[in-house]
Amino acid sequence: MFDFPFSFGQKSSLLLIFFFHGIVFSFLLLRKGLVYNNKASKWLSLLLFLYAMYIVPYMLGYANWYSKKITREILFFVPFMQVLLIGPVVYFYTKSLLNTGFRLLRKDYIHFTPAILYATYSLIVFITDKLILDKFYFYADGRDKDLANWYQAAGLVSMSFYLVLSLRYYFDYKKLLFDKVSYADMLLFKWIRNFMIAFLSILVLRVLFFILNPDWGEFGNQFWHYIAFSFIFYYITITGYSNIIKQITLSSEKLKVVNVFDDDISVLKNTANTNYNEKDITLWKDRLSNLMIEKRIFENPRLTLSDVAKELNTTTKMISSVVNSGFNMNFNDFVNHYRIEALKEKLSKGEQTKSTLLGIALDCGFNSKATFNRAFKKSTSLSPKDYLERLTEK
Repeated sequence: MFDFPFSFGQKSSLLLIFFFHGIVFSFLLLRKGLVYNNKASKWLSLLLFLYAMYIVPYMLGYANWYSKKITREILFFVPFMQVLLIGPVVYFYTKSLLNTGFRLLRKDYIHFTPAILYATYSLIVFITDKLILDKFYFYADGRDKDLANWYQAAGLVSMSFYLVLSLRYYFDYKKLLFDKVSYADMLLFKWIRNFMIAFLSILVLRVLFFILNPDWGEFGNQFWHYIAFSFIFYYITITGYSNIIKQITLSSEKLKVVNVFDDDISVLKNTANTNYNEKDITLWKDRLSNLMIEKRIFENPRLTLSDVAKELNTTTKMISSVVNSGFNMNFNDFVNHYRIEALKEKLSKGEQTKSTLLGIALDCGFNSKATFNRAFKKSTSLSPKDYLERLTEK
């Protein structure tokens, strides 16, 4: 009678479901990345593949692969768990998602060194135990090297390090974004924030299970860690894929996408220290104010720092310095200030009787109700509705 190589138990079957979905979505994302030349899609595809491989030893272990010689050796000699590669992939996925001009440089390959070293170690183990000695030397203890505590701990440290790098990159992106575009809220990529929270949850789970489980080294006692990991992995899979589809859709609609890492200003490199004297700042403040009032360019919902610089025939560095130093605002808040003042003026003239509040806000340059509400409350400490009620009481 044919002996099927996979034992469908409760634990192995449950992990198999997550593994199967991870592999399917990994290939779907890879296809999207190739068809639309979307780098973020390719990196996420690789990450999902690594996550799927991460649960393989336990999925197959619960399917009785460690109890049979042939399948046990497959688990021993194939390095399914690439815990030293996950961190760098998370980091480069973050960079490719936030920076449309990102590409892997030669200096970036150093991030893959630990993973390459472990792959080399795995190859040495295979050559020694199977081809040279033809008996277990490295595997004399009968324990899978991928599950060794030192390797899992090294992976935890690596992933924590790259989470910090990814968060730093995200915060740099946010700062640049608010200093360069007037529609920052639309480009904040809430998904990348949620993705990092999910990634952090994976690391926290790892630490908690390690502390709370005194028999961590025992194979059978780690199931709850891997099933919890799988649920978070599934969330990243579904939501990450949805985000890529949304990103591709926006690109196909030819909406104005600004790469905040790619022009002649670097807000992150002390733009406040440029050699503009007080007289220059005052002069450019007047020119900038006149431009906003006379041409009402704030009504453009896609207004950028570069657009303003072109209107005044100067550099983005100059405009950024004037806005930051002269008005003590970032560019996003500066433009929204004029939009709100224009809206107040319209309300004082009673235009709310002819149009909705949202319609007036859109005419003033806001691009969504949520963005308008946040900006208005930040500026006036009142919601638009409360402000309107107070205005009608006068």
